Amino acid sequence: MSVHGSAFRFPPKQQALFDRAKRLEWISIIFMVTIIAAIGLVIGSSEAMKAVWIEDLLSLVPPIAFLIGARYRGRDPTDEYPYGYRRAGLVAYLTGAVALLALGLYILIEAAITLISAERPSIGTMELFGTRVWLGWLMIAVLIYSVIPPLVLGRMKLPLAEALHDKTLHTDAKLNKGDWLTGIAGVFGIAGIGFGFWWMDAVAAAIISIEILRDGVSDLRNSIAQLMNKRPTLVNSKEKDPVLDEVEEALGRLPWVRQVRVRLREDGEVLTGEAFVVPRDEADVFSRQKEATDAACGVDWRLHDINIIPVEAIE
Repeated sequence: MSVHGSAFRFPPKQQALFDRAKRLEWISIIFMVTIIAAIGLVIGSSEAMKAVWIEDLLSLVPPIAFLIGARYRGRDPTDEYPYGYRRAGLVAYLTGAVALLALGLYILIEAAITLISAERPSIGTMELFGTRVWLGWLMIAVLIYSVIPPLVLGRMKLPLAEALHDKTLHTDAKLNKGDWLTGIAGVFGIAGIGFGFWWMDAVAAAIISIEILRDGVSDLRNSIAQLMNKRPTLVNSKEKDPVLDEVEEALGRLPWVRQVRVRLREDGEVLTGEAFVVPRDEADVFSRQKEATDAACGVDWRLHDINIIPVEAIE
């Protein structure tokens, strides 16, 4: 028997969904790069445009984290990494959450300074096809474009995240919602400058920064909780995942089991852990352990590396 854990493999149905999720993440990155480039060309001195640009730049983090995890998750364990590489995506996810939080604070402080100092942004004009055009119109056009891809892609990712129980993908879908909301806020900020309400630009930037901070705090808490081996929770809420009770019930139905307690942790979409079993007698221990492992892992496709530990009693 190998002392190393084994690499996790998706069942065929989930593998097809996972491959689709990877394609969506690549499409997201391509669209976000075009949006970032377009905003960079017309950003000007607008605080709202700067905030939207930074928000979109940071929106690359979750899909990149997901794809990093996808690249490493299937690698076999080694002597150096006996539990495998499934948490590579979580490390990238944690790094992105810290960056998101820090830059949200930076944008909020910048917007507050602009409001306090009453610094009035100016939006000039540029020549386009031989005609002088107010740069604000181009900004608004770019912002409207920045709303469409996140709106569509985010809605496509949510059902996949829930089917795969992937919290990084689910967070990416939520961040897509923040992207199109910030795009709309940026439109109001630029329009406000056009109508002479200079303060609307900084207010829009502040609103966007609050959305960034909210995402940063949520992502940071979620990534730390997973790295700290918090018990499994549902993808779309913080409620206890019913799979814990289901595994205990499955093991409790085995005729030779007197008492059982299960503890599980999340390694990305994979659930690993231990089941402490009090047997009714000590006969045929090894075959019973295999039977219990098969019963536990048969409850849900996410269960992997479940160790069955016979004990005399459970306190």
